[in-house]
Amino acid sequence: RAMCSGRLQTALLGAGYFVYLLVGAAVFQALERTAERQEKRAAAQMKEAFLQNFTQLTVAEMEQFMENLIEAIQNGVYPVGNESQYEESNWDFSNSFFFAGTVVSTIGYGTLHPKTAGGQIFCVFFALFGIPLNIVFLHRVGKMLSLLCKKLGKFLYEKGMRKKKIKFLTLLFFLATGILVFLCLPSVFFQITEGWSYSEGIYFAFITLSTIGFGDYVVGKQSDRKYFSYYRVLVAIWILFGLAWIALLFNL
Repeated sequence: RAMCSGRLQTALLGAGYFVYLLVGAAVFQALERTAERQEKRAAAQMKEAFLQNFTQLTVAEMEQFMENLIEAIQNGVYPVGNESQYEESNWDFSNSFFFAGTVVSTIGYGTLHPKTAGGQIFCVFFALFGIPLNIVFLHRVGKMLSLLCKKLGKFLYEKGMRKKKIKFLTLLFFLATGILVFLCLPSVFFQITEGWSYSEGIYFAFITLSTIGFGDYVVGKQSDRKYFSYYRVLVAIWILFGLAWIALLFNL
């Protein structure tokens, strides 16, 4: 009965956690999408004006253009390609969900961030409650997974194996399995989808799951590549389960 109650609590916590991320993603999308669209239009107009007059620009005007271009890129607006590419939003639901996940997990790549006053204030409160919720969720999942370790240990103990050896083999098993599932295999996927080298995929996976999050490699950001729908949602889910694996290792 206690085990069933624990599973129910974990299921409810998991459901609440994902609902929290979904609501956060929807709010971020609603608050930021219009402002981003205006910013992209301004960048397109800036590019068009530059292409028409670049032979006549003074040094001061060229410097101003470079400053505006750098600011646009820092805000996630890349004025490349035709106008149809400008309509692709950084704040569609997939990207918004991915952003919400990086906020509560404290990864914070820095390549996507709210720019409106409403989005920034909401982000403060979203993180204020979301980060503790994320810690509780990961702790609960890690605790549930550690029960599997105990079952494995009990099985090995019944086979006559010593306790110290059981602890070592259990840790080794979950460490090796996690490295394969959360580092090695995803890196192949990133290599195919993003065009990175395998070592870059390993690097990105480790920097992400360790929550260092430099932001030098981020999924779904290359304008010359076509990504399937909800690609970044799947990556966000991989991050959450990867963090749960790390929580398990801490428990062990």
